This record gives sequence, C-alpha cells and structure tokens, in this order.
Amino acid sequence: MPANRRPASIAPMFIALRDLRFARGRFVLIISVIALMTFMVVMLSGLAGGLGAASVSAVDALPVTHLAFQQPAPGQTVSFTNSTLPADTAARLAARPGITDAHSLGVSTTQLHKAATAAAVTVIGTDSALFPAVASGQPPQAGQVAVTTKLADDQHLRVGDQVVIAGTNATVAAVVADTSFNHLPVVYTDVATWQRLAHTDGVTAAALTGTPTADVAGVKVVGKKAAFDAVGGYSSEQGSLSLMRILLVVVSVLVIGSFFTVWTMQRSGDLAVVRAIGGSRGYLLRDALGQALLVMLAGTAVGAAVAAALGIVAARAVPFELTGASLALPLAAMTVVGLLGAAASIGRISKVDPLSALGAVR
Repeated sequence: MPANRRPASIAPMFIALRDLRFARGRFVLIISVIALMTFMVVMLSGLAGGLGAASVSAVDALPVTHLAFQQPAPGQTVSFTNSTLPADTAARLAARPGITDAHSLGVSTTQLHKAATAAAVTVIGTDSALFPAVASGQPPQAGQVAVTTKLADDQHLRVGDQVVIAGTNATVAAVVADTSFNHLPVVYTDVATWQRLAHTDGVTAAALTGTPTADVAGVKVVGKKAAFDAVGGYSSEQGSLSLMRILLVVVSVLVIGSFFTVWTMQRSGDLAVVRAIGGSRGYLLRDALGQALLVMLAGTAVGAAVAAALGIVAARAVPFELTGASLALPLAAMTVVGLLGAAASIGRISKVDPLSALGAVR
C-alpha cells in the first residue's frame, strides 16, 4: 500500500480517541492544568475589566463622541487633573464646523459627608442630558446633586437627604445608575454648582458630539476612548494587567507544549506502526491535532465555567466585570495558543521514519 495513503481500516481520529480512553488519568491531568491556566487568564481578564470600569465608566457613559481638554505642554498628554478651560469653551466649540453638540464638563475629587459618615467622591458638573439614567427622583437643579446607586446604598442616602460636599450644603435630588471615576463613586450636579464646589470659574473639559474641522487655540480634542488615558493611573493599571495576561498565555504555551512533547515521545512506537502499515504523515498530524483540540476545548471550557461562576461571587467584593467578549477572547486565545504550542511539538510526527522508530522501541 502506498505510504502516502491512509488505509481504510484506520478511522479518522481513531488513535486520538483510543489514547483518550486508555490514558484517562494522564489526560485528566493535562485538562486540569489547562483548566487552571484558563481560570487564571479569565479571572485576570475580569479583574482588568472591573478595574477599568471603576476608573472610566463615568467617561464611557457620556453620550458623546469626543472630549476637548486644555492643550497639554510639549511632551505631555491630556489629563483631567491638569486641564482647565474657560467656562465659555463649550459654547465656542459648538459654533465650530463639524461640532453638532457641546457641553461643559467639570471634574473634581472631594468628600461627601452625611452626619458622622464621609466618603471620597468624584463630582462631575455638566448638563442633565449627560447624566446616567435616573433611578429615582429628578435631575438636580442649582444646589442639588444626584448620587449613584452604590453610593446611595453605601452611605444610606435617599432623595431629599441633606449632605455636605466640599464644605457646601447640597440636597440629594436623584439617584442615578452606577458610574465611577478613578475608582471613586460619582456625584452629578450642574456646572454652576460644580464651580462653586470646586472653587473655580472655569471647567475641566468639554464633551462634544462631532469633531471640529480645524484646530482650536488652546484646546486638544480626543476621541472618547482615547480620553480614558486622561484618567489618572488608568493606562499604567491596564498596561500592568495586560502584561500579566500575556505572560500567563506564554507560560500556558510552554506548559502545554511540554505536555504534548512528552506524550508524543511516549507514543512514537504506536505512530511508527501506523506509518509502517500505510498511515500518511498528514493523517498522523491531523489525528494528533484533533486530540490536542479536544483536550484544549475540554480544559478551557472547565476553566472558563469555574471562573465565570466565581466571578459572579467576586464581583460583590472587588471590581470584577466579565462580559461575553472578555470571556470569549481569553477562551479563544488559550485554545489557539494551546494548539500552536501543541503543533510545535507534534510537528515531529510528520518526520517519523517507520523503520528507525520501530528499531528505537525494540
């Protein structure tokens, strides 16, 4: 029988399924390791998503496309902390071609007091059109504020309560959907009240829909997603977590590749017999990769399921956000890199010489 043709007696993935059945303990160990690594990658992805949302969800929730900041100094980047614009900036930008809507935006950090309790908060002053969905109450007027649901729960706040923010009395007029800025809960108010609380006559930025067709003196316009980097610590935090995820994936490739290298060496005699009776190199490679795919899918599915279940519990205590995308991407990445790692070790199968392999296992 020609060596390049697979004999009809060998069914597709026969060897792979036979190995999985008769070496259950070994494959359970491999699947467990893959599941553990997938679990760590998914949990780290959820933590990165949660920390990212805790930093920038208030910015992400703004129904705009761009933000305008004070033009940074050469070599510097835009920052909510260092940006100060004249109060009429939004009006000037609204008159520019390419801008369909513009709103003043003030951002500052202070403390909210109620009775003997206090909480660090980020106060955002802007138009009510940019506020999150109101859960109860009415959008705040002058001297009033809206608090997020979590802040209201933590500080036992209700509509009509009196609070002290930055030494100024204010009334809770509404409870709105949860957002946070730089890991702090957000208090929303109008621009004039924010200016009084922040002791300034300017604003921090302007929230825009559209992009000006020409540069505006003293103003730097960036997309909303790019404005995430203007939140202090966001870039470094996400960069560190991304590096940890990459390192975990690299380690996974090395470990999984090592497992399949050892397994390939141990079954070289069986593979030599198949080659000797006419099994093609392509058949052996497909069989081995099919086996690796089954093991990877089983391991990643178990790891992802456990991580998703524990993530629901973890979200009650720490910032943790696991969406369909943040769950699917690590799952796909682990499967792909695992197959690549396995393929690197299994590649030697295609070069197995039947006579030398049979002689080596006598």
